[in-house]
Formats: sequence, structure tokens, C-alpha cells
Amino acid sequence: MPWRTRIATKAKVIPMGSSTGSWRLLIALLPGLLMMQVTAATVPATESSTLSQSEQATTELTALERARAEHWALTPQEWQRYQLLMNGIRGSISPTTLSPIEALGIHARDASERRHFAERWAALMVEDAERILAFQQAYDAAIARLIGEQPLIDRARLPATTPRQAPLANTDRVLLFLHPECAACEAVLERLLARLDTLAGVDIYLSGLKEGDETTIRDWAMAHGVQPDWVRQRKVTLNFESGALARLAPGEVNLPYLLRRRGERLTPLTGSAL
Repeated sequence: MPWRTRIATKAKVIPMGSSTGSWRLLIALLPGLLMMQVTAATVPATESSTLSQSEQATTELTALERARAEHWALTPQEWQRYQLLMNGIRGSISPTTLSPIEALGIHARDASERRHFAERWAALMVEDAERILAFQQAYDAAIARLIGEQPLIDRARLPATTPRQAPLANTDRVLLFLHPECAACEAVLERLLARLDTLAGVDIYLSGLKEGDETTIRDWAMAHGVQPDWVRQRKVTLNFESGALARLAPGEVNLPYLLRRRGERLTPLTGSAL
């Protein structure tokens, strides 16, 4: 039988009428009473220990950290969690301008906490937009007071600019050097043929074909949208490259390659000019 049970059992059988019995009852109950006092004294000590840890967590923040936490309306615990996050992977992959609210929201521990920080961030953004708009309106009003109807830029005093000459004129011919099996070449050819009406003509030079293989070059032209009438009218000419590119553009060049013939002059042309 447990010790406290034996004490309780003995207390029941002791007569209550005599003073001697009363003393015996008191003596029998004394160990139990002392144990209750010890237990009662232990509870506040535990609570005190918990409070001390909370207070210690609060006092660990420096004066600057406390001020920054208050600026963001964060509790000391929230600020410490933010610092912990920024010392980990979040601080490594995010810019230093990431706000504490965003960091805590990204790493929210449940949906309720995520919604809490999302609403706080949205409210801050609305307030900031209102401040920016108010300042812009104040700036516009200040400009109006300072210069009135006077334009900010006097266009009459700007230096005159010469009209930009178009890279291609309707009197120009374009020489296109390409390879039959070349996706980039086909894209340039398509753009060039689309504006054939604005040019004097297009001269196509195919590289990699056997000299004199007219059937192959004719089949290739038909497959790529070159109309026979264009060829008959010499709006488009089909040619074997046969070293012509090396003669006209010495050095290493990549296909497709464009040259503009204006009169007797040949000038390299970029694809952006088409």
C-alpha cells in the first residue's frame, strides 16, 4: 500500500473525541500537508521560469533592433524569426530589400499566418501608393506655380536632325547568300520575299549545291515560294554561290549573309533592315 494511502487509512481509525487523538491525527496528516505545500510552491517557480525566458527573449534585441521591429509593427519574437530566416536560405536567394513582412509571409507556418502577413503587406502597399500619388500631385502643382504655361523643353533650340535614310530603297537589289538546309536562312528569305515589291530585285546565291544542278535549285525555289514569273522577269535570280561570297566579302562570314547593291556599290546589310 502506498505511503500516503496508509496515512489516510490510519487517520480514519483514530478517535476524534480526545486531545490525544487530535494530536495523533495532526501528526499523521503532517507529511501530506508538507508535500502539498512543496507542490504549491513549485508551480509559481515554473511559471516564473517561463516568464523569465520570455523576458530574456525580449531583452536580447538591441535598441536598434527594437526600433526596427516597432517600425514594422512586429513583436520581438517575430523580429527574431525574421532575422533567423534571413540568416538562412531566404537571405541567400532574396535581395536585401526584401521586407520583414514578406519574409515572414513567405515562410508562414500555416494558412492563417500567411493570410495575416499578406493583408499587412497589401495595406502597406496601398498606403505607399497613396503617398506617392499625393507627392506627384504636389510636384505637378509646384511646377505649375514655378513656370506656369512655359514648356519645359524649347524645341526651337534643339539641334536640327537630318532625316534618317531608309536602309533599303525601291531602286536597291539585295544579294542573299544562304544554304539550302538552314532554318535561319529560310526565315530571312521569307522576310525578303515579303517585301519584294519595294525592291528592284533579289539575287539568291545557294551554297553547297553541285555546280550546274539546275533541277535541284529549281525544286528548292518552288518549295520556298519563289514564283516562276519572278524569275522570268528577273525580279528574282537563282545562282550557284561558286565562291562569289569570298570574292565580295573577304574573310569569314556566316550564312545567311546579305549585301545591298545600290548603283555600283555593295554594302553589308543586317537582317533587322528587312
